Amino acid sequence: MKKTIHPTDYRPVVFQDLNNGDTFITQSTVAAEDKITVDGVEYPLVKIHISRTSHPFFTGEERIVDIEGRVDKFKARAAAGAAAKDRRAAAAQKLAKRAEAKAAKAADAVTPATDKAPTTTKR
Repeated sequence: MKKTIHPTDYRPVVFQDLNNGDTFITQSTVAAEDKITVDGVEYPLVKIHISRTSHPFFTGEERIVDIEGRVDKFKARAAAGAAAKDRRAAAAQKLAKRAEAKAAKAADAVTPATDKAPTTTKR
């Protein structure tokens, strides 16, 4: 094995589950900006969304974990798309009515030529 390819900066890091607040300390090389004090010792803090204490496979519960509101965001985008589609359909109908009115006005303005010859009276 090559000696220079493996990380050497292993250190204790605290991982915190955002679902239930569970924390655990383990060795890691992950970069962390936050800090937390556990038992009087300050450690780097990494926040995670799912851990062994909140994952349905390990807890035996089936529940939907939607921390970031992905379902709500999707429903909002779908509603906005439907509203935009309705607005476009209404605008298209409005344009069609305008075109019909313009065509009718143009048809009324043009008088058809008559086939009758001018009537003159000879005396």
